[in-house]
Amino acid sequence: MSDVTYYVAMPFLMDADGSPVAGAAEECQSSAAALRRAEILARSAGHIGAVAFSRSGDPMTGEFGDATLLRKFGNVPQDLATL
Repeated sequence: MSDVTYYVAMPFLMDADGSPVAGAAEECQSSAAALRRAEILARSAGHIGAVAFSRSGDPMTGEFGDATLLRKFGNVPQDLATL
C-alpha cells in the first residue's frame, strides 16, 4: 500500500498544575479543514490554543514519518516534539 497523509487538528488545555497539555486530536479531510478546525478549537471554551499538522505513512505497516506542523493558534508550547 502507498503512503497516506492524515490531517489533524489538536487542541491544548491547561492541566491542574497550569501546564499546557494536548487534548483529543481530530482527523480532518484536508489541510484546509485541519487549519479551520484548529482555529475553532483554539477559540473554544477551556482551550488555550491548538495546532494543525499532517503526518504521512503506511497504515498497513504502521510506519509513519514525523508530523509536519501546518500552523499554531493561541498559546501552544514551543516544543511539540514530545507529543
